[in-house]
Amino acid sequence: MQTMLKTMRWFGDNDPTTLSDIRQCGAEGVVSALHSIPVGKVWPVEAIKAHQEKIRKAGLEWSVVESLPVHEDIKRGAENRAQYLANYRKSIGNLADCGISIITYNFMPVLDWVRTNHQYQNEDGTQALAFEYLAFAYFDLFLLKRPDAEKSYSKQAIEEAKSYGSNLTDSEKELLFKQVLLGLPGSTKNFTAGEVLSFLKQYEKIDATQLRKNLLHFLKEVLPLAEQAGAVLAIHPDDPPFPVLGLPRVVSNAADLEWLFKEIPSATNGLCYCTGSLGADPYNNLLEIWHQHKERVHFLHLRNVIKEPNGDFRESLHLEGDNPMEEIVEQILVTMQKRNLRLPMRPDHGFLHTVDQHKNSYPGYSLTGRLNGLAALSGLEQGIMHQQQKKNS
Repeated sequence: MQTMLKTMRWFGDNDPTTLSDIRQCGAEGVVSALHSIPVGKVWPVEAIKAHQEKIRKAGLEWSVVESLPVHEDIKRGAENRAQYLANYRKSIGNLADCGISIITYNFMPVLDWVRTNHQYQNEDGTQALAFEYLAFAYFDLFLLKRPDAEKSYSKQAIEEAKSYGSNLTDSEKELLFKQVLLGLPGSTKNFTAGEVLSFLKQYEKIDATQLRKNLLHFLKEVLPLAEQAGAVLAIHPDDPPFPVLGLPRVVSNAADLEWLFKEIPSATNGLCYCTGSLGADPYNNLLEIWHQHKERVHFLHLRNVIKEPNGDFRESLHLEGDNPMEEIVEQILVTMQKRNLRLPMRPDHGFLHTVDQHKNSYPGYSLTGRLNGLAALSGLEQGIMHQQQKKNS
């Protein structure tokens, strides 16, 4: 029977989690990117091969690219996007020439993902990533002071956010500001308020309808080259799956995915099935989404969340949150047998354990928490396979 291809994300030489660590965790592959190359520039074959060879020398394979970032001018539909699209096509071709065919990307404007707390304290002393609605509203309204931000909130929410902030110390306000404006994954640089406000101004006239048009334009420009090269693109859902900072989000729910794949039905236009991002929306049925789009899933992010009615959510142990992970993994295995392939999977995020707190890990990507997740998911997979074999014998 086909099993999931176990991988872990590696951010490169500056990552405190080494390739040796990843191999010793039982992973077979690595999910990685060339973070040193500025967004919009071509990924040269030489740089790809050097990174690939470093991974191979550690006994692993570079299984998935995450991410090949889409330049903001492409997302905005700027007049100069043609050059960035040409560069993106060239990078896809170079990756395919090196035998790397699964390319993950997202189409979230400005901020790649957002959390308000990177050190949510669990009862056992571990720390988790969390999003608190009032904390974000306070940041938006009173720290960032985004123009017209009050239009995004009810009067009650504004008053509650103001009250929330009145109980924060100056150092807590500074920490909240820093955590919301965390830079791109793999980067140690945070956005400044000025940078974010400047980006937001560039999106003033771009609503969800226009962002969808820009996404379709991007895909129509790059997919023919990907198909020719034998590569596939896997879009990562919005994280969190709702608008932030007045910016539209167009890959958040079942309706968004149905629209996208109806507009461009080619299987090269695929999905990174992220149970954490999609699962943070209480209206998303993860099993229904899987059954509807399983033929075009190219990559799996498996993590779990605990949701609250007011929009708050926090990340949980991989098998113990609100998402039905046992049923999800069971359906993944059924699909892989029918498609006769192994889908690459990585345990997305993980708790920060005390043993790793002295390391400068990117939030969610410390070693022990992800090892815990990989072990839990692998054990779940083996248990399901054993039951299937007993049933069929």
